[in-house]
Amino acid sequence: MLKTDAKYHIGQVLRHRKHPFRGVVFDVDAMFSNTDAWYDAIPEDARPDKDQPFYHLLAENDQSYYVAYVSEQNLVPDETGEPVTHPDLPDLFGDFEDGRYPLQFQLN
Repeated sequence: MLKTDAKYHIGQVLRHRKHPFRGVVFDVDAMFSNTDAWYDAIPEDARPDKDQPFYHLLAENDQSYYVAYVSEQNLVPDETGEPVTHPDLPDLFGDFEDGRYPLQFQLN
């Protein structure tokens, strides 16, 4: 069954269910839209279904900042109430308020 309604929204702070990182959603694909090589690099027993929303995150962990591409099934809302410190945030979003980042301009 194809699930194309995104559960999370742009500007929301999320964390990964299994891996120690969190980030801010800056784009959403209704279903998998990355390369087969990227998908095949995921261990088979951990590969998410392609027929679900995938989120682009400005992500951070204790060591670095990066862009992550994550399936909806592997994300949960971040309940810390803490801002994300990714250096690219000001390029897309306003100041952190009420647990989210307001988008500064329309992407599409």
